[in-house]
Amino acid sequence: MPEQPSYEVAREELGEVVRKLESGGVPLAESMALWQRGEELAALCQKYLDDARAQVSKARKPE
Repeated sequence: MPEQPSYEVAREELGEVVRKLESGGVPLAESMALWQRGEELAALCQKYLDDARAQVSKARKPE
């Protein structure tokens, strides 16, 4: 299984996927593959953000 990209790398790749899809010049099969990759990257970025929120929330709770 390939190593997961960092949040920053995943966010940058997601931006590139969006730019390609918005350009409209991509064949349908490639568009579908890009869309699927975009979904994977968005989910990964969301997980990073959720984990960060949980860490902040835990750190802010009084012991």
